[in-house]
Parts: sequence; C-alpha cells; structure tokens
Amino acid sequence: MLSIEPELIDQIKADEGLRLSAYQDTLGNWTIGYGHTPATEGETWTLAQAEETLALDLDQAADDLDEALPWAERMGVVRWSVFVNMTFNMGIEHLLGFPETLAAAQAGDYEKTAAGMLDSLWAKQVGGRAVRLAQQMRSGVWNA
Repeated sequence: MLSIEPELIDQIKADEGLRLSAYQDTLGNWTIGYGHTPATEGETWTLAQAEETLALDLDQAADDLDEALPWAERMGVVRWSVFVNMTFNMGIEHLLGFPETLAAAQAGDYEKTAAGMLDSLWAKQVGGRAVRLAQQMRSGVWNA
C-alpha cells in the first residue's frame, strides 16, 4: 500500500473543515472533526481527538480502496490519493459506482477519468474539490 502523504492530509483538512461539535452534514448525517461520521448529536471533541480520528479514517479509506481496487496504487501516489480522498468523502461503495471512470483509470486514460469524475452528481455536490482532484488525476501532480 502507498502511504498517506502530508499533501493528502492537508487537502482533506481544507476540504472537510474542522468542527469540534457534532453537526448534521448536507445529507443529515451527524458529523464531527474532519468529516467523521457517525457522530452523536451534542458530541464534542478536542483537537487531539479530531487529528487522531482523521488519521484512522484516512487509513481506513486507503485500506478500503486497496481492497476494492488493488490496481489503483500503480497509478502513483498522487492519483491514488485522489481516489483515497474520494473514498474518504463518499465511501468506497459510492466510488465503485463510477465503473466507466474506474475502467478509464485502470487503463491509464487519466483525461477520461477526470472527465468522468467531473460528470457526476458528486462533482456537483463538492464543487471545487472535484475540479482540483480531476486536475490532479489528469496531471499526476499535487496542486492547491
């Protein structure tokens, strides 16, 4: 398995934001920390709890990705991290709902992969996050 890079951690923190009190996300799920679910109404955390849970959640997302798509790490750490970010955000079951996009990625057609990412409900929901991740998929390099 590839490693979780500091750039990915920074992106997740920026994408998810930090809330130390539980809140309901746009789908009504109770969430806390850096986008961690499930949470309980009224729950509060410390920064240390949020940081520790983020590391565990990212490890879980990476494990889920590697189990479901073992070929993904051959794309390199930046492109693999795009899929880890997407798995963190929506879960592996939803990432697997992009069969044509994943087939393009497995074939090394990163332009088609990026286009498939952007032509989705997920992209409409996450806006700039999807645009940035699609660019990273195209280029294979980190960007802001």
